[in-house]
Amino acid sequence: MNRLPLAAALLALSLPLFAQDALTTVAERSGFVRTGRYDEVIALCDAFAARYPQAVRCETFGTTPEGRPMKVLVASTSGAFTPEAAAARGLPVTLMQGGIHAGEIDGKDAGFLALREMLDGKLARGALSRQVFLFVPVFNIDGHERFKAWNRPNQRGPEEMGWRATAQNLNLNRDYMKADAPEMRAMLALIERWDPLVYVDLHVTDGAKFQHDVSIQVEPVNSGDTALRSAGRALRDGTIADLRRHGGMPLPFYPSFIRGDDPASGFEDGVSTPRFSTGYMQLRNRMAMLVETHSWRPYAYRVRTTHDAIVSVLQQVATRGVAWQRVAHEADARASRLAGQPVPLDYKATDAFRTIEFKGYAYTRTPSAVSGGLMTRYDETKPEIWRVPLHDVVVPRTTVDAPRAGYLVPAAWTAAVLPTLDAHGVRYERIAAPLARVDAQAWRADSITFTSDSFEGHQRLDASGRWSPAVQSLPVGSVYVPIAQPKARLVMGLLEPQAPDSVAAWGRTNAAFERKEYMEDYVAEEEAEKMLAADPALRAAFEKRVREDAAFAKSPQQRLDFFYRLHSAWDDRYGLYPVLRVDRDPR
Repeated sequence: MNRLPLAAALLALSLPLFAQDALTTVAERSGFVRTGRYDEVIALCDAFAARYPQAVRCETFGTTPEGRPMKVLVASTSGAFTPEAAAARGLPVTLMQGGIHAGEIDGKDAGFLALREMLDGKLARGALSRQVFLFVPVFNIDGHERFKAWNRPNQRGPEEMGWRATAQNLNLNRDYMKADAPEMRAMLALIERWDPLVYVDLHVTDGAKFQHDVSIQVEPVNSGDTALRSAGRALRDGTIADLRRHGGMPLPFYPSFIRGDDPASGFEDGVSTPRFSTGYMQLRNRMAMLVETHSWRPYAYRVRTTHDAIVSVLQQVATRGVAWQRVAHEADARASRLAGQPVPLDYKATDAFRTIEFKGYAYTRTPSAVSGGLMTRYDETKPEIWRVPLHDVVVPRTTVDAPRAGYLVPAAWTAAVLPTLDAHGVRYERIAAPLARVDAQAWRADSITFTSDSFEGHQRLDASGRWSPAVQSLPVGSVYVPIAQPKARLVMGLLEPQAPDSVAAWGRTNAAFERKEYMEDYVAEEEAEKMLAADPALRAAFEKRVREDAAFAKSPQQRLDFFYRLHSAWDDRYGLYPVLRVDRDPR
């Protein structure tokens, strides 16, 4: 079944058009040419609560850097309007947010439309009685109010829209783990308070021109708790099936070409790192869905597609949410028993692929007089099928055994680490008495590279190294983070130094990897001569290195450092990650 023609779609979306109805949006009243400003969200939040007092509450869950209230609509016909009431009744919670990238604003208008239709009994009857629906119309509110045309140059409609980043120029869709932005800390507090079973992140994709109109990705599917993956797969497949029944052409992977803008390179599936919502929620043993409508579809079409995805998810949670919630709670228990077990830190697609038929358009790749490179040009009047590779076998990239007991953060480093743990609700305990000679494991880097540019306000660290046995004493004020907690995967994602979005990777502990002391060359020369004279084995090792390593042989600094690193003057803390692992509770 094909979608309605655009004119008919606009008409259908606009019914009923009550110009004075406080619950219709600017988008509806304009025939989906425009979208409203944030004052409309505030007004609609209050208006929904006033119109449906038995089913909706309008709450503020945070304040943006520019002082705007962050609004969430709490909707349920069960009468459960607090996390405690929802838990007491065993109701699953579904949290959906729009406008994390405020130019991609389909979710705001689609969510208000879907919620009104559900409350009026026009569709998904009974779905709101079997769950609590949390709807955040706009996450990046300050970015939403940086409002003008062409904020999204590769997107068809609305006429004007918000901006990708926040007022602090942070991309919230890179912030779930590091939690720098006040908006993200407010969202994480909302997640911690309500513990949603399903978190839905509503976007509009960038990229090429093709016929497919939306992609639906869910985790856990390729990651996280094994049993919960079945629930994630069911949620994804159910949403895709519903969208197809409504005439859509959904994809189960993000349609970004492997190689630049070359369609022939095909696609690969994967698991986002936890700086993104779908990579993050699986670390909490909960499900996350990424909805990406296609930017080249008209705004009315995209809103309708997003609307259909929203309704599908809410219907599925109403039907299967209690069973899925049971699996999620069992996953919490399993995560609390991960001690000593291998845990993947990130994932990759393998070289294996299958050829798929992808609905694209005719295109050419010809040299550009403007850029000087190959330019892809699409002809939307000529639909065609592309036969392209899809790499969709996803495996762990980096796997680490969980510590048998947990992690220790020395007192000197708690200020760098604890704010992030607090933002995620990770459980830890402060050490009340000094710990003498703790049997632990310490991670020392053997390769240290700091990024040359700034990313999200950070100089990231790329280091390799290994955990080795160590005996260390810790002062009062140090912190013990037990691995035996439901958020064990999240703990490892934050504290394992080679996890892609750990506190170390985001540069929170960069000072530990900076060299602070040096030996003057003339001193190093004198000490090297003494060491060579006193140790024939050292002389043999040095001469062998000179013979076999040309770069070493040609570098005076490397040759002197060879001896400095073996000297008692060398900094034995250089490259030592300031978090320890322990196999027994040290207290």
